[in-house]
Amino acid sequence: MEKLVVYGGKPLKGKVAVSGSKNASLPILTAALLTDEKCVIEGVPNLRDITTMIRILRNFGMKVIQDGHRVSIDPCKYTSTEAPYKLVSTMRASFCVLGPLLGKHKKAKVSLPGGCVIGPRPVDLHLKGLRALGAKIDVEGGYVLAKTRGLRGTSIYLGGSFGSSVLGTANVLMAAVLAKGRTVIENAACEPELVDLAHVLLKMGAKIQGHGTPMLIVDGVRKLGGFKHRVIPDRIEAGTFLLAAAITNSELTITGARPDHMGAVLDKLREVGVQVQVRDTTMIVRKGNPSKYRSVDVVTLPYPGFPTDMQAQMMALLCRTPGISIITEKIYPDRYMHVAELGRMGAQIKMEGACAIIQGVDRLKGAPVMASDLRASAALVLAGLASKGTTEVHRLYHLDRGYDRVDQKLVALGASVHREKTD
Repeated sequence: MEKLVVYGGKPLKGKVAVSGSKNASLPILTAALLTDEKCVIEGVPNLRDITTMIRILRNFGMKVIQDGHRVSIDPCKYTSTEAPYKLVSTMRASFCVLGPLLGKHKKAKVSLPGGCVIGPRPVDLHLKGLRALGAKIDVEGGYVLAKTRGLRGTSIYLGGSFGSSVLGTANVLMAAVLAKGRTVIENAACEPELVDLAHVLLKMGAKIQGHGTPMLIVDGVRKLGGFKHRVIPDRIEAGTFLLAAAITNSELTITGARPDHMGAVLDKLREVGVQVQVRDTTMIVRKGNPSKYRSVDVVTLPYPGFPTDMQAQMMALLCRTPGISIITEKIYPDRYMHVAELGRMGAQIKMEGACAIIQGVDRLKGAPVMASDLRASAALVLAGLASKGTTEVHRLYHLDRGYDRVDQKLVALGASVHREKTD
């Protein structure tokens, strides 16, 4: 394993380009399961999760060629419709193969998913939606066994205890595009990544209305073709760099972004007192004074609300913000594994149920810390950049799951960070 050694106190400066979206790329890769024709996806980030998904597709017998940020997929001849535990257990998004396998091949055996340790994330909405379409589903030995004689359109309500499900909506949507008749999905996810998937399916010949709204209307078609598509920029990576500039009191230019996907994050940063200018696909963070930042309350919500994937990074900034700030996690109430690690660096955080009460401190201090999940690792790196002394972020593989060469990008901006092997 590796750790990232971060020497704090150095301001950032320059330009950084945003990579393609991880959360858009993963379900789009699985959309290739719906066709017998070649598919080309551009702007795909080089990430651990992308590599895992490609391995899963190859496991089915698909020919997949990754050349830089371009992935070409030739369905070829399927040799399997099983997604094994050793692959699916490492990444939750891999469960998205279930819907397209059912829609195209009428059967699937998919391991229950793994991924980050951020609290319970059941797949009940996925299974509820697919059963409503006519699939017979059993769960045995940690696997979902699904089959159908033919999916049929119906009305499906996909509301859960914590709102809509992005992956659940993606799974049901990809099954519905080849189902007979009309499917109406209520309380569908509205996230930009889901909309990007819908754009791909439309290119393939699907008939979809309402993407980007809580109600999706899908008229099934008999066959889908190939596609060529460039994925949207990663709004979470862009937001992480915004916060990197804010927490280090730096001036930074972020290019190739989609500010229109980041309204809640930009609004909250401006409420804190961070100066951000938006020019088309470019965002410029002006050098400010963290001692004059203002405390805020943050509530994570489904899009267009403040994203849960930015909660940990925002907490790192609020640890350096004067006054008392409160973060309420309404998507994954247990997503606070980073709190104890930030505490090792001098942060003052008190937990009250799903709320984190943060008392800003004048300075954080470097310390050895352990990443528990993808976004927690990013938060610890941000805290390390703003700390006095040296921070060692262990279990770096979490960071590599979702950030494309982030250490190299930080070095190019003037940060002092490097990787080291651990015992």
